[in-house]
Amino acid sequence: MNITARRDSVATIFDVSGDVDMSNSPELRKALLDEIRKGKVSKVILNLTAVKYIDSSGVASLVEGLKASRDMKSRLVLYGLSPSAREVLQLSRLLKVFEVLDNEEQALAS
Repeated sequence: MNITARRDSVATIFDVSGDVDMSNSPELRKALLDEIRKGKVSKVILNLTAVKYIDSSGVASLVEGLKASRDMKSRLVLYGLSPSAREVLQLSRLLKVFEVLDNEEQALAS
């Protein structure tokens, strides 16, 4: 997995690539929580277009990021979910809990 960050005055966009699994989900969790807790932006956006697989530990990292964003009165937005990542969120009944959009333009405009 690889994570890169792009920042502007309104949002931070994390471009995530590779599989998100037990071996690397702590890296995603740390990046998300660090950015959210800084409180410098009102929105953190996760670009998941290059993520083909996410396991339960990856989902747990996303849930922790969502909780932190709500605590900080900010937003966590996901976009570009692969069919398998979407299915994992749907099966865990979290698809409706997260703000999931189709592309970056929608995520920035939301």
